[in-house]
Amino acid sequence: MADALLRVEDLHAGYEGQNVLKNISFEVPDGSLVTLLGPNGHGKTTMLRCISGLIKPTQGRIEFDGKRIDGMEAERIVARGVVMIPQGDMLFPEMSVYDNLRMGAYLKKANAAFERNVEEIYTLLPRLKERTSQLARTLSGGERRMLAIGRGLLAGGRILMLDEPSLGLAPIVIDQIYDIIRDLKSQGRTLLLVEENASRIIDLAEQIHLIDTGNIVWSGGGEELQSNPQVLETYLGG
Repeated sequence: MADALLRVEDLHAGYEGQNVLKNISFEVPDGSLVTLLGPNGHGKTTMLRCISGLIKPTQGRIEFDGKRIDGMEAERIVARGVVMIPQGDMLFPEMSVYDNLRMGAYLKKANAAFERNVEEIYTLLPRLKERTSQLARTLSGGERRMLAIGRGLLAGGRILMLDEPSLGLAPIVIDQIYDIIRDLKSQGRTLLLVEENASRIIDLAEQIHLIDTGNIVWSGGGEELQSNPQVLETYLGG
């Protein structure tokens, strides 16, 4: 297995003095897809916010590419190559698709390579090329999610963290989004994915960590999870 690009050890974190995450440890090997799976409200998004520097852990450590990043400011973490695509897309609605993509390349190195890299994004996400001059607010839900992914990729990160990319989308659109995620995986990109729906990631992730009430209660591969109906029923409702 490849060396860990991201390593989380004994992490505790929360809000207003109340711990949400307790004793969380996992690794994301370089070039792999790892999933944090679990019910809504049990700490998955808090984990991504903690890695991104948006909240500070109360205990433990986070290492990226061999360097400790917990306690760093969020912009310094992004500059090191950690990019998060949050729930809800958070686009600039009155800006065009092209200008939203341009906003993803705000780091100096990413900005210098923008014109070349945006063509790669248009190849990966041809719908965005068709909509390049359209205002973001006029896009469909699926197109907005594609734009958020494209903007995140243009930041030039070494790891892309996607927070529930299927949230609020119709099943046929979710299929399209997961086709994109499969393409990214086939390109060798390092992905950390948060999901509630086990069926979407069960044959995709090299490693799955099931989070319940802020703890990792089970870890393993997709086949192991599929063959463990008790875990599926207890934590994910079947």
